[in-house]
Amino acid sequence: MSAEGANAQPAVDSAPISPVERRNSLEKHLQHRPDPQDLKNRHILLNTTAAPSLQSAQQELERQRITDNLKKGLTRRPDKEELIERNILPDSTAAPAIQGQQRELERHMRADSLEKRLQNRPKPEELVKGGILEADENPLEE
Repeated sequence: MSAEGANAQPAVDSAPISPVERRNSLEKHLQHRPDPQDLKNRHILLNTTAAPSLQSAQQELERQRITDNLKKGLTRRPDKEELIERNILPDSTAAPAIQGQQRELERHMRADSLEKRLQNRPKPEELVKGGILEADENPLEE
């Protein structure tokens, strides 16, 4: 290769843009510009009426207020034992991923136990013989 080919740079289009083309291009971009509310929803513009020079201070104060409220709420939060007593947290040492299955198993075991006890309960005649029920009482008619 020659020395000229190594130093050659790509040609830059230096043709002037007419003012009409430039204005049309700007108008097209302005027509497709998102509205201010959309920019606020996407957190690009701040949703405030404060002067721009005060917006960062306002944002920092808001962040500090939220932090203070969170700290205050955390200090009043009940401890784990109290939440277990109030049946908010499960009283389980199982991993959280299997606690649902553990509760389901306990529920089925309770239902099975109740069913077994109902099948083995004494008949009304046996209760009359045992002196628990009177002969004219029928517990099924209540």
